[in-house]
Amino acid sequence: MKKNTNQPYLKVAISLGLMFLMMSSCTRPSPKAQTSATLGNTTITIDYSQPSVKGRKIWGELVPYDQVWRTGANEATTFSVNQEVRVEGQSLAAGKYGLFTIPEEEEWVIIFNQEADQWGSEEYDAAQDALRVRVKPKKAPQFTEQFTFNIDEEGTVSMLWEEMQVDFEVAASQ
Repeated sequence: MKKNTNQPYLKVAISLGLMFLMMSSCTRPSPKAQTSATLGNTTITIDYSQPSVKGRKIWGELVPYDQVWRTGANEATTFSVNQEVRVEGQSLAAGKYGLFTIPEEEEWVIIFNQEADQWGSEEYDAAQDALRVRVKPKKAPQFTEQFTFNIDEEGTVSMLWEEMQVDFEVAASQ
């Protein structure tokens, strides 16, 4: 029986190919990000993906007005709190929520949906909304290339992208 002398090379080639495939699938055009803050005993955590402007017109085109948006890219953005909070003065129970928005030119709807683990907004179901609040967008102090969430020590959650800033207030329930 003739011995196959190419077998070790074949194993190396397959291993390298699989490794390259795994590494290339880990590169995301819109990388994952997380921000969190602690307000007293309350921890707020937001997990999201960061799309980039890349010279595109964002508001009203890439992100249409008057339609539910996943508020980032890829998987739905999630908003988690370890105890009850007040968002724009309204009660939100402890838990993990899908964070969606409906951008409008003059006002935005911020949505906390009970279905946190979903892809984008394709399966969004308004019947699962735990809370909706309305806020006003404003011009950001500077251009932001990658979509970003910030939470300050007072509980203001800011969404920044392109030249837009959208804030909503989160406070620990008393």
